[in-house]
Amino acid sequence: MDRLEQLKSLLADAPGDSFITFAIAKEYEKAGDSDEALKHYLMIAEHEPQYVGLYYHLGKLYEERGDIPTAISTYEEGMKVAKAAGDDHAYSELAGAKLAVDG
Repeated sequence: MDRLEQLKSLLADAPGDSFITFAIAKEYEKAGDSDEALKHYLMIAEHEPQYVGLYYHLGKLYEERGDIPTAISTYEEGMKVAKAAGDDHAYSELAGAKLAVDG
């Protein structure tokens, strides 16, 4: 069984688990399936918007898809979430990503 199938099986046993959903999104990204990756990232955003690790990767995916305005707003939202969580490292990464794309 490949990694993606293993992760899907784990998610079936723990529906809504953001960590597993995130791992599935990353696997789809690696496979070049940005639509499925986006779908899984958005599931996390809907069900656990305080999941700080989501925003950098989701923003980068929007960048790769050429949707710069949505990437910027994703980074900004992530910065708010990181600040609320007291996660200075994530905040800095998100601010750097936003600056790199927004100038």
